[in-house]
Amino acid sequence: MSIIRCLIAVAASKHWPLYQLDVNNAFLHGDLKEDVYMQVPEGIPNPTNKVCRLLKSIYGLKQASRQWHEKLRTALEHQGFIQSKFDYSLFIHREGNHINIDVVYVDDVILTGTNTQKLDELKSYLHTEFSIKDLGRLNYFLGIEVGYTDDGVILSQKKFTKELLSGCGFDLTKKAITPLPLNIKLTANDGDLYADTEKYRSLVGKLNFLTHTRPDLSYTVQSLSQFLQSPRESHVASLQHTLRYVAHTEGQGILLKAANNITLQAFSDSDWAACPDSRRSVTGYVLLLGGSPISWKSKKQTTVSRSSTEAEYRAMAAAASEVTWIINLLADMGVHNLKPISLLCDNQSALHIARNPVFHERTKHIEIDCHFTRDKVLEGLIHLTYLPTQQQLADVFTKPLPSAQFQLLLSKMGLSDSHPFPS
Repeated sequence: MSIIRCLIAVAASKHWPLYQLDVNNAFLHGDLKEDVYMQVPEGIPNPTNKVCRLLKSIYGLKQASRQWHEKLRTALEHQGFIQSKFDYSLFIHREGNHINIDVVYVDDVILTGTNTQKLDELKSYLHTEFSIKDLGRLNYFLGIEVGYTDDGVILSQKKFTKELLSGCGFDLTKKAITPLPLNIKLTANDGDLYADTEKYRSLVGKLNFLTHTRPDLSYTVQSLSQFLQSPRESHVASLQHTLRYVAHTEGQGILLKAANNITLQAFSDSDWAACPDSRRSVTGYVLLLGGSPISWKSKKQTTVSRSSTEAEYRAMAAAASEVTWIINLLADMGVHNLKPISLLCDNQSALHIARNPVFHERTKHIEIDCHFTRDKVLEGLIHLTYLPTQQQLADVFTKPLPSAQFQLLLSKMGLSDSHPFPS
C-alpha cells in the first residue's frame, strides 16, 4: 500500500485528477503457456469421458494471476506505458512535459497524470481489450475510502471499522484513549490459554488491514501478532483494549496534504530489548512526503542487540532502505530534486557511527547489511539529523506512549479525527 499512498500524495500535491477502473472477469483474459486440462463441467454430456484443454486461464489456476498481469502489462505497453523497475504494479507514460501514471492491484487500476486526453484514450483501449468499468473519480479502493478537501486527500476505513466493531463480540462501551495501556509488556505464557483461537486471529488480522490508513495501530498489531498460535487471556484483554480505542476513533485516517513544496523526511527509532521473552528490540520508522505519512513499519528485530545504540543503528538501516526505494519510485513519478533526505534519529551514538565510516570495536559484530546507512550518507542520499525524543514521530511505532504524547505525535503525522470523511 505504500506505493498507493505515495501516488495519491504526489497527485494531491500536484493537483492531478485521480480515476479508478475495474476490469471485469480479469483472470479469464490470460493466455496460457502450458497445457492445462480439466474435467468436463457437470451438466454437459460427455459419453466418451473426454477432458477439456484450456485455451485461456480461469479462476482457480495457480498461474491465473500471473497470466492476467502479463496480459495487462502488454496492453499498457501497447499504449506507450513503461513498467517501473522498482515496483511492477507501477506504469508510467511520458510525452513532452506530460506524465501519466497507472497503479495496478490485480483487477483494480488507479489512473492519474497531467494529460487527461491520454487517460481517456487508455480507458477506451482497455475497454475494447478487456471490458472495464469506469468508476470515475477515485472514491473507494480496496476497502479504503478516499475523501477530498482543500487541504488534500483523506484516506480512511470507516466502513470497514464499523463492520469490525459490530462483529467482534466484545463489550466496547468503556472508552480507551490509547491502543495499549502504558508500560504493558506482553509475554508468551502470561495467563491461561484463550479458548477461541480463531476469533483472536481473525480480529488481529482485521486490525492489521486497518493499519493501511491507521499507523497509530501498527505497534499494537505487531505486538498482538506474536501470539497468534497460542493466545492467552491477557493477550485478549489487550486486544479488547485496542478495540475500545478503535471504537473511540473509528473515523480516524490520514491526510495526504496538497503540499506546495514536496519534501521527504524519515524518522527512525527503536525500543531496546523490548520483548520480555527474546530480549529483541523493536524497529519503528515513518516516512513523510510533503508532511504526510506514506510508509511506516513496526517490527521486532531479527537478532538481539547488545546496546541501545546498536538497536537504533539497525532501525536506521531499515529506514534508509525504505528511503532508497521511495526515492526511486518518486523519480519514476516525476518528482526529483529531493536529495539529501533528512533521516531523523534521537540517538547521538548511532548517528556518530553512521556518519563515521571507520572501524569501531563495538560495531565489529554487526551484520554488513546494517552498514547500509553509511553508504547512503556517503552517496549524499541521506542527511542524518538529531532530534529530541519528545519530537520523534517514530516513537509511536516502538512502544506504548502516554496519551498526551501519543496524540501530539499523531497530529504531527497528519492523523486526525476532525477531518470530514465521506459517508
